Amino acid sequence: MPEENPPPPPPPTPKPELPDSGQGSVVAERKAARTKPPRMYQVVLLNDDFTPMEFVVMVLQEYFKLDLETSTQIMLKIHHEGRGVCGLFTKDIAATKVELVLAAARRYGHPLQCIMEAA
Repeated sequence: MPEENPPPPPPPTPKPELPDSGQGSVVAERKAARTKPPRMYQVVLLNDDFTPMEFVVMVLQEYFKLDLETSTQIMLKIHHEGRGVCGLFTKDIAATKVELVLAAARRYGHPLQCIMEAA
């Protein structure tokens, strides 16, 4: 039986070229924009000999939304070590919390100090 070879495929037809307007094309590659996470700040309460421990616990519960047990532990840390971290926040939120705590301390006549530090 004679071998039959299939006919070769026809050569590809060239695509018609679009008319060029005479200007070069510029392709802009989009780089993935990487935004850095915001810098974080610690809100710190400082110990003093005049502010009642109950007031410190109340401030921690009201302004930092901590439960009674956690608030008490932070208050004891402030009492024994002289300072305690209340939370970690972005700059504007930390500054707002500091102002709220200082305003509450002034309103109740306590010298409680609250600061923020870069974490």
